[in-house]
Amino acid sequence: MIDDFYKYHALGNDYIVIDPNKIEIDLNEEAIKLICHRNFGIGSDGILFGPIFEDDKIKLKILNPDGSEAEKSGNGIRIFSKYLVDQNYVETKEFKLQTLGGEVLVEVLDDTANLIKVDMGTVTFQSDLIPVKGEIRDVVNENLEINGEDFEVTCLSIGNPHCVIPMEEVTKELALDLGPYVENHDVFPNRINMQLLKVIDRNNIQVEIYERGAGYTMASGSSSCAAANAAYKLGLVDKDITVHMPGGEIEVEIKEDGGVYMTGEVSSVAKGDFTSDMWSKIRE
Repeated sequence: MIDDFYKYHALGNDYIVIDPNKIEIDLNEEAIKLICHRNFGIGSDGILFGPIFEDDKIKLKILNPDGSEAEKSGNGIRIFSKYLVDQNYVETKEFKLQTLGGEVLVEVLDDTANLIKVDMGTVTFQSDLIPVKGEIRDVVNENLEINGEDFEVTCLSIGNPHCVIPMEEVTKELALDLGPYVENHDVFPNRINMQLLKVIDRNNIQVEIYERGAGYTMASGSSSCAAANAAYKLGLVDKDITVHMPGGEIEVEIKEDGGVYMTGEVSSVAKGDFTSDMWSKIRE
């Protein structure tokens, strides 16, 4: 039996996998918003559309709940990797995926694909590559006015853009308060993901996350990597960092060559079919 969708979560960050090899569907902006809606749809932090096979490569589209396409998602990549294993699309423990933000290398660390390590590539703090408006520079410990208040921020890209704000204490309420202003700030032409960062010690940080196109999120792989790299750039942590989030923990390794590796858990939740009523709404 072919199912219309498969739902997974990685530390509470939940995604719906829709496989174009199994069903025909036009995922336009309104359809994406409906499917992701937690009252009128299935409910999720996004849709993973794939696998798309091109030139012997596996391509993944990461779709935000607002209908936009994300360049990269660490949790999304781990979830999609488990889906590929579950559906027997891959037979090796290591394989590559193509995303809008570039190629990533995946390593499955157990027999059930519940623990997955991802080579997230390298980061850049260079303003024009994130992007951040203004003269070309590294955006490190730079003043930014947010809703009338000044903050010191560090911005970077790991295939998608991030703004990290170090603080003494971080809370969900503060992330919800600042997040919309940071995401849509004039200085970020493509909008941006925000992380509020608290350094616990040299190997542990705590973050609260507000994602571009998704809002407040319990956990994020790319945000974990961004926050860890920002803390490392500021000299606040060492190269092996545990990132603590409301949804759980992710291990981040920063290599000598600048490579960033992320390891975390992923779980399946459900699979099923859209009803005829839902299909009619999707096709409107």
